[in-house]
Amino acid sequence: MPVPSPASPLVLPPDLQQGLAPVIDRHIRVLVLGSFPGEASLAAQQYYAHPRNQFWPLLGALTGEPLPDLPYADRLARLLSHGIGVWDVLGACVREGSLDSNIRHAQANDFVRLKALAPALRRVGFNGGTSGRFAAQFEAAGYETVVLPSSSPAHAARNFEQKLALWRALLN
Repeated sequence: MPVPSPASPLVLPPDLQQGLAPVIDRHIRVLVLGSFPGEASLAAQQYYAHPRNQFWPLLGALTGEPLPDLPYADRLARLLSHGIGVWDVLGACVREGSLDSNIRHAQANDFVRLKALAPALRRVGFNGGTSGRFAAQFEAAGYETVVLPSSSPAHAARNFEQKLALWRALLN
């Protein structure tokens, strides 16, 4: 993509939505990447805020923590204590509703600085196929990757138990 010159400033869509800040520290070994927060998550400024999203129950089952029952800040602290971080592949986009198929003007997050911010990171799990499109780039950067079935309520092809069985690969 050409770099805009001063004569041709980059014009961003007026309805560009910004994503959430990463939940990472120097000790995470696993990073779960979604695509972009849905409407409920953006409104709450919390990852996976939709009450039917299975992310928190799945991670709770994997870690043995009561994550769905905890206040959001405590959920994040517990994930970090298990060496798990959360972020999205996209830092900004235009999207009406919460479906990944509606994403337009996608802008990837800055992952160049990831090795400095999370030097212990070894495995990246992609929460669904949209974020999973980035798996090859992370493999090329030296990370183990696993593309997981989406925790979204829109992904009803598998029930919770089936998803959990596949999500176990995140921590193996």
